[in-house]
Amino acid sequence: MALQIQPPSAATASNAAQPIEWQLETVAAGVSLRSVTKKYGSFTAIKNITLDIPAGAYCCLLGPSGCGKTTALRMIAGHEAVTEGEVFIGDRQVTHLPPAQRNTAMMFQNYALFPHKTIWKNVEFGLKMKRIPKPERSQRVGDILELVGLSHTAQRKPNMLSGGQQQRIALARALVNRPQVLMLDEPLSALDENLRVRMRGELRKIQQQFGLTFIQVTHHVEEAFSLSDQIVVMNHGHIDQVASPTELFNAPSSQFVAKFIGDNNIFAGKVVSSIADRDGKDLIELKVDGIGSLFAKGISAPKGSEAACSVRPDLIHLSAKTDASAGSPSAQVNHVNVRIMDVELTGYATRVSLVVEATGQSLLYKVRTTDWAESGLSTGQSVTVRWSAQDCVFLPC
Repeated sequence: MALQIQPPSAATASNAAQPIEWQLETVAAGVSLRSVTKKYGSFTAIKNITLDIPAGAYCCLLGPSGCGKTTALRMIAGHEAVTEGEVFIGDRQVTHLPPAQRNTAMMFQNYALFPHKTIWKNVEFGLKMKRIPKPERSQRVGDILELVGLSHTAQRKPNMLSGGQQQRIALARALVNRPQVLMLDEPLSALDENLRVRMRGELRKIQQQFGLTFIQVTHHVEEAFSLSDQIVVMNHGHIDQVASPTELFNAPSSQFVAKFIGDNNIFAGKVVSSIADRDGKDLIELKVDGIGSLFAKGISAPKGSEAACSVRPDLIHLSAKTDASAGSPSAQVNHVNVRIMDVELTGYATRVSLVVEATGQSLLYKVRTTDWAESGLSTGQSVTVRWSAQDCVFLPC
């Protein structure tokens, strides 16, 4: 199998008249965890998780610090022993194999480059350990350095490179071994914001060019959305939701996910009724203390059970005229009386902090800055916030 890859930079292009032909001896493999648990003494870091990552996918393990995402990554790589369960790479059961026998590679958070070795020798190191013949080593190292646009740095030391260049060298060192799965542990966390945005674009481009399976740990929500085909949201050692970025953004499956992925407005209450709708979802009525009935779409929970609903801050609308019927919303439109507490300009968007007048609950409204300027609304004003039941996601507890 051969991929024709155009060098990514003008500098690289000037050194090579023809695109690089990168010969892949291996193909991407999927990863499966089956009822995997990891314990450290009496502490359970990973609790009986099952997960399938398709071959060739870019998967992000997303969650707060301490949720178990790095432990899960290290068990896939073989750097942590599995207490219970099985790990598969492709159709091979690798649960008890050492890292060197899994045909995977790991890119660490601090890049782990050898400071005393040249860039060429850093990239070549793994091939020497595998006793790859020198002519083949030279060909593969030269090709991968050209691919990442850093052939001109071959004889430099790591401390002579920028953070972004060091990241690309670490990526080259991992890819030169032609793994089936590449794992990345917070690879962008040490970069400043502008460089992080640029480098995540390069990561995604290289992953697509090689067609390999990438599994990345991150706590950065925007990073996961921009990179992933599949996002795995973890919390306290278990998986809360596995979804595409679009599905996760539009339909979080739990209160934790709704809170973690953004500024969703969440209302807790009890299920009053549920009616099957033509779109295959139920129209669910929740009774919320101090507010009354709110309507959401989703899969129903038992009547009387505790639950919640969530609406994104960009899907609500403000009206200067307070609606007298706000305590009794229709099954199509929810509306609640609020007061504008603060307005924060963030550039393209403006964040408007609200408080529900009846309960004191804080809400957030996001609007284009130009639209807010034209709204005529101001801090301290009482308004009505409205949103469609169709945009309100039901969250069972």
